[in-house]
Amino acid sequence: MQRVRYAELHALSNFTFLRGASHPEELVETAAALGYEALAITDECTMSGIVRAHMSARACQLKLIVGSELRLRSGRKLVVLAQNRNGYAALCRLITKARRAAEKGSYELTRNFFEEGLPDCVVLWVPDDELALDVEDHWIRETFRDRLWIAVELLADGRHRERLEALRETGQRLKLPLVASGDVHMHRRSRRVLQDTLTAIREGVTVEQAGFLLYANGERHLRSLEVLQHFYPTDLLQETINIAAGIEFSLDELRYEYPDEIVPSGETPASYLRQLTEQGMRTRWPGGVPGKVVKLVEHELELIAELRYEPYFLTVYDIVAFARSRSILCQGRGSAANSAVCFCLGITEVDPGRMETLVERFISKERNEPPDIDVDFEHERREEVIQYIYGKYGRERAALAATIITYRPRSALRDVGKALGLSDLQLSRLARSMQWWDGKTVDDSRVLEAGLDPGSPVIRRLLYLVRELIGFPRHLSQHVGGFVISNGPMSELVPIENAAMDDRTVIQWEKDDLEDLGLLKVDVLGLGMLTAIRRSFDLIRDFDGRDLTLATVPAEDPVVYDMICEGDTMGVFQIESRAQMAMLPRLRPRCYYDLVIEVAIIRPGPIQGDMVHPYLRRRNGEEAVDYPSEEVKGVLQRTLGVPIFQEQVMALAVVAAGFTPGEADQLRRAMAAWKRRGGLGSFEDKLIDGMRERGYHEEFARQIFRQIEGFGEYGFPESHSASFALLVYISCWLKRHAPAAFTCALLNSQPMGFYSGSQLVQDLQRHGIEARGVDINRSDWDCTLEAREDGEAALRLGLRMVKGLSEETGRRTTERRASGNFRSAQELCERVGLDRRELGVLASAGALRALEGHRHQARWAVAGVENPEGLFASQQRFEATPMLSKPTEGQNIVADYKSVGLTLERHPMHLIRHRLDRFRYVQAERLPEMANGRSISVAGLVITKQRPGTASGVTFVTLEDETGHINLVVWKHIAERDRAALLNARLMGVRGELQIEGQVIHVIAHQLIDHTGMLGDLEVKSRDFR
Repeated sequence: MQRVRYAELHALSNFTFLRGASHPEELVETAAALGYEALAITDECTMSGIVRAHMSARACQLKLIVGSELRLRSGRKLVVLAQNRNGYAALCRLITKARRAAEKGSYELTRNFFEEGLPDCVVLWVPDDELALDVEDHWIRETFRDRLWIAVELLADGRHRERLEALRETGQRLKLPLVASGDVHMHRRSRRVLQDTLTAIREGVTVEQAGFLLYANGERHLRSLEVLQHFYPTDLLQETINIAAGIEFSLDELRYEYPDEIVPSGETPASYLRQLTEQGMRTRWPGGVPGKVVKLVEHELELIAELRYEPYFLTVYDIVAFARSRSILCQGRGSAANSAVCFCLGITEVDPGRMETLVERFISKERNEPPDIDVDFEHERREEVIQYIYGKYGRERAALAATIITYRPRSALRDVGKALGLSDLQLSRLARSMQWWDGKTVDDSRVLEAGLDPGSPVIRRLLYLVRELIGFPRHLSQHVGGFVISNGPMSELVPIENAAMDDRTVIQWEKDDLEDLGLLKVDVLGLGMLTAIRRSFDLIRDFDGRDLTLATVPAEDPVVYDMICEGDTMGVFQIESRAQMAMLPRLRPRCYYDLVIEVAIIRPGPIQGDMVHPYLRRRNGEEAVDYPSEEVKGVLQRTLGVPIFQEQVMALAVVAAGFTPGEADQLRRAMAAWKRRGGLGSFEDKLIDGMRERGYHEEFARQIFRQIEGFGEYGFPESHSASFALLVYISCWLKRHAPAAFTCALLNSQPMGFYSGSQLVQDLQRHGIEARGVDINRSDWDCTLEAREDGEAALRLGLRMVKGLSEETGRRTTERRASGNFRSAQELCERVGLDRRELGVLASAGALRALEGHRHQARWAVAGVENPEGLFASQQRFEATPMLSKPTEGQNIVADYKSVGLTLERHPMHLIRHRLDRFRYVQAERLPEMANGRSISVAGLVITKQRPGTASGVTFVTLEDETGHINLVVWKHIAERDRAALLNARLMGVRGELQIEGQVIHVIAHQLIDHTGMLGDLEVKSRDFR
């Protein structure tokens, strides 16, 4: 029998959400393995999965056809395939119109949408069971004429011969040719059970109830050529080859064009960038620009001109210039952000003189893509920047990149469990058993914990399906800030759809898709610390007149580094986590570049690659620093022979293994994506063989490769670290020299960081700074600074701290107070228009103490408040105040935590210490004086729990008692054994072993005990992180 040739023209991936049951890559790889000539990915009204398919097809050397399945309002189904770049643009415009005409996640298509006629596209009509076109749908034949085929989909349902004959008759009557097609939903038959489950989830029924909603069999997979030849006549199979031969489009043809309105008339991008850069140089160095800087800038401008990247820098400059014009604090980071040009343009405040080693690498000539610049803005004002971009370029030319929301264990368990008919109680128990630290796996022990039997048939099926479903896309969301801006209509490059938020639109590709295709993305990100820093500057200026900016904060202050070396960094940027605090006394940063290393070294990449301890030993003189060659020394000398940054790994591949810079960049991409896509294997042999050929020992080569694998868990680029280190230093300077202002700013910027307002205020008090409670006659909406008698700043808690009080009510209260202080709860009600609930939350927060006395009296007064009416609106009412007992200290503390989230009274542990003494728990302040390695018992409120993915199942817990903090290390087996206490305890007792290394103190937990019952009504909540 002659070998048949075939191209599949109708295949859905799992980016047709809850229909397709295979990843795009799985479809492409299987089609190539089966010997298909081509494969069309035709997801329903979307291009979301096409870039993944494109990259896979390029690797498999399979012809990929770009298309989409479309369902009209009338019910007719069409498959549209783009023949060339023009056809692709027309299809993207159509998808955009359909998506923009409907709510997020749906689309609307009628005859009117096809007025343009979809030029340069092939169209397949997929008949339903009636196998006929209604009269009102004959416009389809007229519109597409000689570009329309009837798709013949024969799926072994026992009626395929009858269907084939009927469709031949229809084709003859309508004068339309026929073509074979598979309506593919999965790459292999075994996914049928998952596809059935997806159908049940989509339809909101159980699999058992789904009935005829499910497909009759599992034939909608990529079938072998032999099977296809058995079902389809040769002429229909040959027609797939004929159609595929007439399609020449590839995503590689897409070319990005920069917006041109960023350049004034009469200027070129190159001349305008030079003009702005020289202007910035004069601003940065008013006393004269050093010759070294002039040379550096010239070198960079030449490189930018050679690669024609001027519009990219000008686009970012324009966005930053807008932010600065509105006094929005911002800071650039990324491979190009720390160049001298970006410093002159004001995109970054990192002086390139402090980061000399970065300059030569900020752009790679071999990379056919623009350099990377992310810009962080104050998180509360980022929306102003986003709307500026939309306003300048229009929604036709600017849109946010998408983020693919995928199934995780909890969501998969809920959806699959519901489809299999499990009860709500069972589903709730199962979902609760999966905790934030359990990652992407579903272990049998979690099922047992939920009270279910992992060996039962239903649960076995559940676990199989959940494990298959994890990682499947669920829906598109918007990227946190990745903007794509084009010169022409965006919808000719990629479809655009509505986002969930009003005034937002997103493209159908995520950031990795854009990077794969080399398209420009500008990251407009929100950073809470920038908001806190700007608020700190404002508070300092208002309090004592000092006017600070990112550029004028005094640099390299020794007392700031003293504080950092002690690990006294609660609340500061990047180095406030448990791991960072533990590292600081060991690394002992004494200069800016030490902070650059500190930011980067406590990352999954260096940790997984076993780089942290060698670096510390070498820094402390405990291990010799040696290099296998001068070339390696040139790359690693600044980090003592240990590769800490992504750029160093790339440079090592070039100097030690003979990679070209372009190949090193491919390695960088592979490092970032190998956990998701795989693909490092091909580099392993090349790296090790290349290093061996150049005289390096295989052990050294394999060590470098292990470190590269570590970077697959998120290694940090030096360029990012340099920008972050500047904010680290500034936040530390503020904490050291303006602690009240800094804490005030942090409270006003919540939620952010590792620590709650309670911990931040306690930390402030431990540093000897006064904190004052919420007061209706003194507090603004925000927390503020007040001058003490000695002229020092005290922190006044703002009305924003009162739970249940809206911002509108809080600000209205402070406005009405401008005419004079309030004298009673009744007057407060009348002047501000507060209802009894709002007055009640203020009374519970202790904010009415100055008007009515302690909490019990304030609540009594609120209960007697009457709403003002008519002529008697301002009439004071007098009645006897009952002799109400004053709340106890414990009652006040409970009320403080419940209504404000913190207390200015004594720590709650003071009140229960006598009950804990029988357990012989040691207080935090006594730990430094005790012997390393001794058995110890401690207890405290649980304030943070963290289980990093790099920690091999170790959980880090921070407890807080009345004297300080206790850092716990909970090994995986202890966490599993005492899981209930670890998850639920708000007051935790611990028996374990004291571990002291210099100033770093940990307790290695051997037993966790839940003492939450002792807290009574006290509400405290830990912040949990991965």
